Amino acid sequence: MFSTKSEYGVRVMVQLARRRGAGPVPLTEIAQAENLPLPYLEQLVSRLRRAELVSSTRGAHGGYELARDPADITMAAVVHALEETIVPMQCVSGLGAGRMLCNHELDGYDNCATKLLWTRVQGGVERVLEQTTLAELASFEEGGAVPDRPRTRAARPRVRTTTSRTQEKRTVRNG
Repeated sequence: MFSTKSEYGVRVMVQLARRRGAGPVPLTEIAQAENLPLPYLEQLVSRLRRAELVSSTRGAHGGYELARDPADITMAAVVHALEETIVPMQCVSGLGAGRMLCNHELDGYDNCATKLLWTRVQGGVERVLEQTTLAELASFEEGGAVPDRPRTRAARPRVRTTTSRTQEKRTVRNG
C-alpha cells in the first residue's frame, strides 16, 4: 500500500518541520539525521517541491524549507505527492476521485466479494491522511503531546462482562 517513498518522504517533512525558522536545511543533514540514502531523498524532495510542499534555496547556505506552515500540510498532500496511487491491495487499482477498480472484475468476476472491504479500507486511510497534519507529527516526534482533535463519532462505552460462579458482574467504562 505505501512504499518507502511515503515513509522516507514523511520523515523528511518532519525534519523540515522541526527545523522550521532556522533557514534552509541541507538535504545531507536530513539524510544523516534519519540514516537515509541521499540520492533517494533527492528524488523525493523533487516531488515534494513540484507539489509546492517544500521550497529550495541554492548556494553554499542552501537547502530545503517547508513552503507552508506545518499545520496547513496534511499527510494526504505529502503522500499523494510521493505515491502514484494509494490502494489497499495489489488486486485493486485507483481510478481517481475516490473510485477503485478490482482487477478480478477484469478477469470476468462481475462482483468481487472483497471490493466492499477494500473500498472501506481505502476510505479510512484517506480520512486519516486528511486529518493528520505535519504539525501533529512534528509535535509527536519532539516528544510533545499530540493535540486533541474533536472526534468525528460519538465514542461508544466499552462493556466488559465477567462471570463468576456465584454472581455476574457488568462494568461499563467510558474512554
